[in-house]
Amino acid sequence: MTTQDTTAIPKKGTDIELSIESLAFGGMGVSRIGDMIVFVKNAIPGQTVLARITKKRASFLEARTLEIIEESSLAVDVKCEHFKDCGGCTFQNLDYAEQLAAKEVQVKDTFRRIGGFKDVTVEPILGCEEIFHYRNKMEFTFSNRRWLTEGESEDASADFALGLHVPGRYDKILNINECHIQSKDSNRILEILKEMTVDLKLAPYDIKAHTGFMRHLMIRHGGSTDEIMVNIVTSRDEHEKLQSIVDRLTEELPNIVSIVNNITSRRAGVSTGDQQILLFGKDTINDKLGDYEYMISADSFFQTNTHQAKRLYDIIKEEAALTRDDVLYDLFCGTGSISIYLAKSAKIVYGFELVMSAVQDAIQNAHSNGIKNAWFFGGDLMNLFKTNIEAQQIELPDVMVVDPPRAGLHPNTINDIIEKAPKRLVYVSCNPSTQARDLKVLCENGFELTKLRPVDMFPHTPHVENVATLIFKDS
Repeated sequence: MTTQDTTAIPKKGTDIELSIESLAFGGMGVSRIGDMIVFVKNAIPGQTVLARITKKRASFLEARTLEIIEESSLAVDVKCEHFKDCGGCTFQNLDYAEQLAAKEVQVKDTFRRIGGFKDVTVEPILGCEEIFHYRNKMEFTFSNRRWLTEGESEDASADFALGLHVPGRYDKILNINECHIQSKDSNRILEILKEMTVDLKLAPYDIKAHTGFMRHLMIRHGGSTDEIMVNIVTSRDEHEKLQSIVDRLTEELPNIVSIVNNITSRRAGVSTGDQQILLFGKDTINDKLGDYEYMISADSFFQTNTHQAKRLYDIIKEEAALTRDDVLYDLFCGTGSISIYLAKSAKIVYGFELVMSAVQDAIQNAHSNGIKNAWFFGGDLMNLFKTNIEAQQIELPDVMVVDPPRAGLHPNTINDIIEKAPKRLVYVSCNPSTQARDLKVLCENGFELTKLRPVDMFPHTPHVENVATLIFKDS
């Protein structure tokens, strides 16, 4: 074992004692060997750990914790048996107040480093009231290539798993017994599917050979309605094989209102299907945000933390500062949740979304909530305003809300925002790095960033939502 004060850079595979100073964006602990930064998996500030170097690069090293030599005063007990292998709840061993402080610092650092924003106001991060069982959607993968954890015998059965991908491995699945960030009912569904898939001899999918039947399990559990949807994704249509599973699920969990079978022949490991068969109930569930109820289909996006989403939307509403004379554009509107939440404060709302099933849900959601001033357009925002004649003919926006995927905005979309020049822009992002990149371009073209507000949607994970407020300086 090497001690940390050595000036030599250790080779891959070397075991070394490290003192953890801080947390990096993405959830790894940060240590140093001389001037070299070391990112350490499963380590938190204040710990001294024995770690093994797993990756060596010109400017940094990566390592994983083998043993905690000295525990941090910030450490808390871990609930999950899968903590060391899963990679999902990276911070579960860190006091929640410290998790929030770390995320707030990371947002500030990201905007300074990537966007060049040195003096922007960053309001205190909004923490979660419930830090376990908060996710209303989880996706699991069936596999015949189970990841064997440390300590398991090499002879252990590895031909079945239902769980989550091991970090960095597309082909290995960690078998999950219980996930503490999804609901207890969802864990029971996971347990039943594992048991019955084995009992019925339904072959798990082989991602390399592209054989097998059972591919994915997606569970949605309405955080405000308690309604559950189970989506079983298979490689072909043999839905009669699933009937006994349907019977068992609906007998044990009466709050299941929808069971669907999505079928996909695509080789990529995706859970969206080419065809959908309704096995039980209806093909949607409902969830509520504040006074509004939303219909959600299997493939539609909906905020995955219902209770925190309501608080996030209150922040968006405050920052949008709408008047009844304002035209609002909602880009990447999904099932219309933000559009509907803000509609009564505006003259009219126009929502734009790529996924057509989500557009249909948005139209239905607006109708069922009595919203008559919201209109929705389907199309790729990369070119929608250049190709959709109807979208070209509507009023220009006074206020715009954008909530893009993790990759951020396409340059064409940024150009459209600059061209339309809303007097106020609220940019919501689950990836502060791409958000800072995009805002740098916007602020070089007429906008001014006035405020950032981080929101913790996913306790124990490195993810952080961030709300940025901009004004158009010429407005």
